[in-house]
Amino acid sequence: MKKMIICMAALVFMACEKDNYDGPNAALSGSFIDAETKALVEQDIIRGTTIEIAEHGYDPVEKQILIVKNDGTYANSLLFANTYTVQPVRGNFIDVAPQDVQISGNTTLDFTVVPYIRIKEASIVKNGTTVVATFKLQQNVTTHVKKIGLYAHQDSRVGEPMRFVAAESEINAVVDPNHVYTLSIDLPSNSSQLKPGKSYYFRVGAVIDNGDAKFNYAPVVQLDI
Repeated sequence: MKKMIICMAALVFMACEKDNYDGPNAALSGSFIDAETKALVEQDIIRGTTIEIAEHGYDPVEKQILIVKNDGTYANSLLFANTYTVQPVRGNFIDVAPQDVQISGNTTLDFTVVPYIRIKEASIVKNGTTVVATFKLQQNVTTHVKKIGLYAHQDSRVGEPMRFVAAESEINAVVDPNHVYTLSIDLPSNSSQLKPGKSYYFRVGAVIDNGDAKFNYAPVVQLDI
């Protein structure tokens, strides 16, 4: 019994030994910037663009995933100083090649990209008991535009996968950049979701007909209903 107690004490001591490894000491942050307009390329917060980063010096390498915020920015402050291969994937812009980046301290890495679609001249207004969105589309690839939508939610991160109400239209064609699209949401018909006297966020989006492509968006508009 005495020997067993000594062994158990030794195991407890080993399990409680202090971790002497240094913690994360580097951060990576940046933005997705439209190559033409210099504006941020907005995203979906759910099922949106992600960034894969793989730290060098390990085999096998396990990729870390960074989530891009809905405003087109990203940040991770829990990295170790090292060289990483960084690549955005499954985005709403023409593919970006992977690049090796030395990350130390607070490292900034911006991506200048060409969005699949630009939402141009977007307007979202309340007209009587209807919310009306008008806009044009600038298509930057030959693939058909699949769908357009007007989305409403109480959260400013509103989008196709995060909405109370949606007005959508299938396009499935190459678009005319001069055509004005109109989408509307009837408020009385959706009063159980969009309650009178409250404020909601609205956003117009469009998606290209590509399996991994994500929606492109115009900026969010807040309206009192």
